[in-house]
Amino acid sequence: MLKNVLTAKEVAEYLEVHVTMIYRLLKNKQIPAFRLGSDWRFNIESIDEWRRAREREVGENSDGGAGLVLGERSGSGARK
Repeated sequence: MLKNVLTAKEVAEYLEVHVTMIYRLLKNKQIPAFRLGSDWRFNIESIDEWRRAREREVGENSDGGAGLVLGERSGSGARK
């Protein structure tokens, strides 16, 4: 049974990224989440909607390549 609410570790596994990426996105307010006491929780439906929106952004701003951009580093020297 798939849970509706995930921990940071579980959402990292779900998105196949390192948990550090999840905390970076939280710090930058780039991922939907809520606090439960001192812990972060993620509604899986909100995460799926957020992921689809990010995939659309990548599709609109790319030259046809596929992918999901989860976070950007400022000052990383990356060119667009």
